[in-house]
Parts: sequence; C-alpha cells; structure tokens
Amino acid sequence: MFNENSSASEAGEVACGDENVPVCESKERGFNAAHETPSARFLRAELELNAHLRGLRFSDPVRYIYNPLEYAWDTHRCYVEKYCQAGQKILFLGMNPGPFGMAQTGVPFGEVKSVVDWLKITGEVGRPQNEHPKRRITGLSCTQSEVSGARFWGFFRKLCGDPEVFFQHCFVHNLCPLIFMSDSGKNLTPPELPAAEREALLRLCDIALCQVVEALNVSMVIGVGKVAEQRARRALSAAGVNVRVEGIMHPSPRNPLANKGWEDVAKAKLQELGVLSLLIKTCTNQS
Repeated sequence: MFNENSSASEAGEVACGDENVPVCESKERGFNAAHETPSARFLRAELELNAHLRGLRFSDPVRYIYNPLEYAWDTHRCYVEKYCQAGQKILFLGMNPGPFGMAQTGVPFGEVKSVVDWLKITGEVGRPQNEHPKRRITGLSCTQSEVSGARFWGFFRKLCGDPEVFFQHCFVHNLCPLIFMSDSGKNLTPPELPAAEREALLRLCDIALCQVVEALNVSMVIGVGKVAEQRARRALSAAGVNVRVEGIMHPSPRNPLANKGWEDVAKAKLQELGVLSLLIKTCTNQS
C-alpha cells in the first residue's frame, strides 16, 4: 500500500530512524502477526509506517529527528497491548510527539507522571542514534513535565478515575511518530517543515492513519488541535474511509485559550459530540 521512493542521503540532509533497528521484523519486536487482535493490527501498521519513514530525508531547519517508535518501542508496545482493544469507537488523534512527552515515554501525550502513575506503563526506553545535547532521552525517569500531556491525561483521570473506563470506548494515537528539532534544539512541528518534505512525510502518515482507523473500526476520530483534525479529515475523506471526524482544542501552553481553562473547553466540546455522557455514564455504572 505504501509506495514512497527513498533517495540517497545528501550533504546537509538528516535521515529518519536508526539503520540498526530491524525493519518490520515482528519477531525482533515481540510482535506476532498471526494474533489478529486490534492491538496486533495496530502495531503492524506502525511497524510498516516505521519502515517507510526511514526512506525520508529532511533539510534545514531540521537537524535532529527522533522516532520513539524505535527507541521506546518497549513502552509503546506496552501501552498498545494494554489499552488497544475491541469495541473502541473513538480515536483521539494528536499530531506528533512532544520532547518531554511521547519522545520520552513512547505514549501519545505521554507526560511521564501520567504514564507511570495512572496508565501504569512499564518497559525499557533506549536512546535515539543522534541525540541533541539539550534534548536527552531519559525515558520514564524524565523529571520534566509536558504540560499538554499533563492536561490531556489529567482531564480524563479526573473524569473517569480508572484508565480502563476511558479505554473501554477510546484510544489515543499520533498521526506522525517523529519529533523534529533544529540545531538549537527547538521543537519543529510538521507545519514548520519544508513544504515538499512535509507532504512526503504526511502522505505516508495519512496512509497509516487510514489503516489504523479501519483496523480498529472506530466510528469517530477526534483531532486534538486544528492541524490534526484537518489532516485527518482530508486523509480519511480522500481514502473513502467512512468515519466521522471532529476536533477539540489542543491543550498546549502555547495556546492562550487553553491556558485560560482547557478542561472546561474540552468538557463542553465532548458533551456536544456525545462523548462526555458516554464516559460519565460508564464511570457511574462502574462506581
């Protein structure tokens, strides 16, 4: 399904991924394609995406690229196998990892405290092949909190109490698994990449998203932030995937509106979409 031609690395370009990591080797990653559970289908789509992302090259201003689906595969697989399950109808979709969230833990919006204390994720986290000296990966031992992740998971922790309640109906995923940094260590989002390189990247991520949505059989994708919402709508519509696409405000501290009370905004939007009542009803039934 993927058909992206890779080119040889040129001077001034940065390649994606670690060439020493096996490409889509299920046995090496503890993944058995014969077990067609939702989590197995999900992981298979991610491994395929990983393989094709390695063919991409990026120029200025990109100087460092981390892929937590390589060096943090252990914790990521723990998250997927623990919480990706049949019957989930809602997929929350972020754009790509943050430097102190998924980049450290392998979990979308993966602020360390939430990942360890609430989601109870365990496992080993390695390090990317080429690390920025100011953006070291310390994994589940990272002491710096990611505001977006703390807000996101903190909201659902307050709402549902137990993670099993949330994951009975919902799952969380990122469109793109890569984090990009400039020479100074500044985080670069996909919209900040050179146009042609951005589109080559997102074209692969779009295909993988369609595979994930069909594999999980969700009925609604909720983009966290306008960029993720718009990209999901475009990709799924173009592929003819019949799924409702909506959006909620991103909890980023860069967003002044989110800083004024993201939880209230998110709660109102989820109530409008019919998701909040589903979660509250579930919580009540299990209390």
